[in-house]
Amino acid sequence: MIMCILSSMGSPESISTKNTAKGAVMKKSRNLIWGICTLCRRETQRTFHHLIPKKVHRRTYYRQSFSREHLQQGIYICRICHDGIHDLYDEIEIARNLSTPQDLKRDRALQKHFRWASKQKT
Repeated sequence: MIMCILSSMGSPESISTKNTAKGAVMKKSRNLIWGICTLCRRETQRTFHHLIPKKVHRRTYYRQSFSREHLQQGIYICRICHDGIHDLYDEIEIARNLSTPQDLKRDRALQKHFRWASKQKT
């Protein structure tokens, strides 16, 4: 099983396992990992979402306030949830108000989106 919060520089990004009736199957992918989305709970391919978006990493406040390792933290979520977050909020709002998985799950607009996403086919 792969941890939900990972560094974007670690090796788990390139290899993942999927449990099937015939056993574990290794899947290799450059940016996608097969597994359960942390937000909508669907089993599908996931992408890495930086909890503090890369676009704000160069800003002085974030460089001085957070370590490089903290800026690289993120979670693996499905493409539908990832797109929903970025459609509803810009990078500054995400960095200020939605920088933990708990914050993402508590947001009312995102909760509605995640409920919708959980009903979509994989």
